[in-house]
Amino acid sequence: QVQLVESGGGLVQAGGSLRLSCAASGGTLSIYYRGWFRQAPGKERELVASMDVSGANTYYADSVKGRFTISRDNAKITVTLQMNNLKPEDTAVYYCAARRGFVPWTSNSVVWGQGTQVTVSS
Repeated sequence: QVQLVESGGGLVQAGGSLRLSCAASGGTLSIYYRGWFRQAPGKERELVASMDVSGANTYYADSVKGRFTISRDNAKITVTLQMNNLKPEDTAVYYCAARRGFVPWTSNSVVWGQGTQVTVSS
């Protein structure tokens, strides 16, 4: 089964940018839907952005539309989240995730990364 490892988190001032990467090992992401979630302290984990198997269709939460971009590399091994114009409310642990097309994001079969902290100072 594919495994996911995130990188690229850190501390940034409001208005700044960060780029998160999620590398897959043990396989490619070519047959998986890919997503980025985040969880802030005291809040539920929320879907921030996702991409379907083809890469042609993407979803963004309203709170990040126009600021975040999800993309993948041609080898379909890495999925990235470019985050621009960051705000303090974007502070959270960010997780990448992958699922097969026939299961929901709530399924136990969803593959999760370990998470990376993003902190945006005001």
